[in-house]
Amino acid sequence: MNELNRRDVLQQLAILLGGTISAPVLAGIRGEKTYHGISVEATTKQINIIREVADLIIPSTGTPGAKAAKVEEFIVRVVKDCYTQEDQNHFYAGLDQLNADCKSVHGKEFLEANATQQKEALTKCMLEADQERKANRGKKAPTPFFFMIKELSTTGYFTSKIGASEALEYLPIPGKFDGCMPLSPSQKTWAI
Repeated sequence: MNELNRRDVLQQLAILLGGTISAPVLAGIRGEKTYHGISVEATTKQINIIREVADLIIPSTGTPGAKAAKVEEFIVRVVKDCYTQEDQNHFYAGLDQLNADCKSVHGKEFLEANATQQKEALTKCMLEADQERKANRGKKAPTPFFFMIKELSTTGYFTSKIGASEALEYLPIPGKFDGCMPLSPSQKTWAI
């Protein structure tokens, strides 16, 4: 029986961990699909609803909004590539429920409703999500749809070129880090 010394153990461990870590990276570089689960495809109608909802969450004001940043493309991609099938189904069921609620209250589907009706439908969805979250506090329950789309919208917007460079303060060549720096009242939050 061979005796292993510390150096041999560390060398074998490095080879084992290196292979474990680098295999998915190499597969990604080659363009191979690493997730082989079932993905739910969004319909054109659902993508259009996502676009409008994201734009209600982050509208155009002094800076371009979520629609200009094409946040819907980010949301569809993240839901398809990163969410489990159960979470994908939950997300799109919430989207369809928002559309159905708008139709039952206003007699029009979400995309056909005017801006005020869309805001009312989304506000109702937000209030229901808040109640659902409070009722399920401490329980393992899926995240309510409104919070899912709000998080995806803000993440997609602030990681887009428009969000990072126009809505946030962006300095492409940063200077030294100063953790205690005074900010003027009109200054934007810094992009990381």
